[in-house]
Parts: sequence; structure tokens; C-alpha cells
Amino acid sequence: QVQLVESGGGLVQAGGSLRLSCVASGRTFSSYAMGWFRQAPGKEREFVAAISRSGGSTNYADSVKGRFAVSRDNAKNTVYLQMNSLKPEDTAVYYCAAERDRPWGTNNVRQYDYWGQGTQVTVSS
Repeated sequence: QVQLVESGGGLVQAGGSLRLSCVASGRTFSSYAMGWFRQAPGKEREFVAAISRSGGSTNYADSVKGRFAVSRDNAKNTVYLQMNSLKPEDTAVYYCAAERDRPWGTNNVRQYDYWGQGTQVTVSS
């Protein structure tokens, strides 16, 4: 069992930056690939970024490529999402998730086993 707690959300103007953090409980954090997803009101939850167990491999949604960066520190049981050049369309609740079975982190929301409670990101124009 893994418990995930996100933080770092808030209100920011367009063009600004935020850094989200997700801290995991337990001693096996490095056994999980990690993903970031987001959900805007009235929309389905969508993939943002993922990172492999070791941190050596990442992948991103096209909508955030070049603006967002995912990283992890296995010694601190933490995964990060650095978000730059934020746009109003990035407004959503952001969730981190842990995947047990695949080492590289997928973009499929159904393949993740554990989820955090989410943190709100609001980008004003």
C-alpha cells in the first residue's frame, strides 16, 4: 500500500511557474513508476507526465511538452512536476499516481494503482 500526498498548487498568472510535489509513504517508492494527471471541471482525467522507477525515462503529453518537467528523488520518496509558462488551459486539479507493474510509467490512467487526493492549480489570464 502506498499513500500519496500532493502539494504546491495555487493561483498563478499566465506565464508563471509552479512546482508540485508528491510525497509517498512506505519504503518501496523506487519500485513504482510515477505519473501526473490532471482533471478540469467537466472533463475526464488526462495524462500529463510520467517517470520511470529510476528516473531515467520520462514522457509527456503533447500539450505540456517543453513547458513541464517531471523528476523524482527516491531518497526523499518524492516526485515533482515543474510547470513553467503556465496557460489558463492548464487550470485543473493535479493528481500524482503510482504504478506497480510497469517500470517506465504509462499514459494510461487505468494502469495506475494508487492516487493522491489532488492539488488545485489555477492559472489566471
